Amino acid sequence: MSGLSVEDVRYAYGAKTALDGVSFRVPPGRFCALLGPNGAGKSTLFALLTGLLRPQAGRIAVAGQDMGRSPREALARMGVVFQTQTLDPDLTVAQNLRYFAALQGVPHGIAGLRAESALDRLRMAERAGEKVRALNGGHRRRTEIARALLHDPDVLLLDEPTVGLDAAARAAITDHVHALAAEGLTVLWATHLADEVRPDDALVILHRGRVLRDGRAGDVTGGAPLADTFLALTEPEPA
Repeated sequence: MSGLSVEDVRYAYGAKTALDGVSFRVPPGRFCALLGPNGAGKSTLFALLTGLLRPQAGRIAVAGQDMGRSPREALARMGVVFQTQTLDPDLTVAQNLRYFAALQGVPHGIAGLRAESALDRLRMAERAGEKVRALNGGHRRRTEIARALLHDPDVLLLDEPTVGLDAAARAAITDHVHALAAEGLTVLWATHLADEVRPDDALVILHRGRVLRDGRAGDVTGGAPLADTFLALTEPEPA
């Protein structure tokens, strides 16, 4: 099975349940928004998806590779953009990409071509020679996305990728990643911001470790604003 598959995944920190039977699937070439408030379990799920933690129950598969049985093969098919930025500010954009490609074992000649292609897709080619510390937040995020594409993954995971960006930069990053999905990349975009989700996106609403809704965003809301639906599902109960 290609794409991304999460089946009945459970995880607890001692007596505190973080994920309680989470299941969903993202088909190839789909943009899926994982929408949940802070504390919903998104970070724990991403830690499981990226191999930082292991599920205590359930199964995760990336591009047909089982994370439990073949973690190295699964991780090799995955590109990740974490919430915390991890670029070296004293290297140029191109140097950051070449360094990462070397860590991934991408041959030097191929790495150069892939870096040029990835930067071009993210409209960052003209900034390849600039040091990262000179970039604004939006351009740093584009660089991180380009870096995540260097080993030609099938699945791209992004954990709150627009945190700290202004409205224009948020919109640009969202547009770029939707374009990548349209080219065939499977995308899981974790966010707590309902306005980053489009009606045709796949949508998983996660709250208190459980999936509350799973489907096309426009169908989930029934035509109502997603922000209203999200708030109604996740607002705290009155004391």
